[in-house]
Amino acid sequence: MSIEVLIERGEKRAFASAIDWPGWARGAETPDEAVAALETHIPRYRLVAEQADVRLPTRVTLDIVETVRGSATTDFGAPDGIAKTDKRPLAKAHAERLASLLEASWAELDRVAAHSPEELTKGPRGGGRDRTRMLGHVFDAEASYMRSIRLDSINVSPDDATGLRRRRAIIADAFRAARSPYPESTRKVWPYRYAARRFAWHVLDHAWEMEDRRP
Repeated sequence: MSIEVLIERGEKRAFASAIDWPGWARGAETPDEAVAALETHIPRYRLVAEQADVRLPTRVTLDIVETVRGSATTDFGAPDGIAKTDKRPLAKAHAERLASLLEASWAELDRVAAHSPEELTKGPRGGGRDRTRMLGHVFDAEASYMRSIRLDSINVSPDDATGLRRRRAIIADAFRAARSPYPESTRKVWPYRYAARRFAWHVLDHAWEMEDRRP
């Protein structure tokens, strides 16, 4: 199976993103290193796809179909590239697939967090968030992301399990209902396909970081 990949080439960093597989994106110093990291994470991402009942075959090839210029966001460490295909309307099945893969990404974060200690190992310079701070960071970022798809965040806290489920449902339902490429808005918004990648990437990036930093 051929996986279409978008490359972002920034001044300091690069990202490789599987265009139709939200959450499967990796950054590195160079495009080649980013693609290599994307390939390395196939087994991890396959587990997420399975939770969403989306089949990712055992044998896949990564096919770079588009390269875009990176931004300050790319260099900061987040995927910011919008593919040409992101500007196409969404069929119902594709919208459902985006929502399901995002929900599976949240489930993976919850699973990892439930089996991780509060104190995680530090990076080479002694940095890195511990478990609660990392979950709070993901939670806060999603409030900002919601505005980028014309959703208002709801007033809940990261430790409010019921409120968190409700907020996630609002986000997932917005993707399921999406048919036009962009939310209707007079302000700058993200295309739904890119937004799904950004939401899910941030969730999985920290889920995998948390897993890697267990003592």
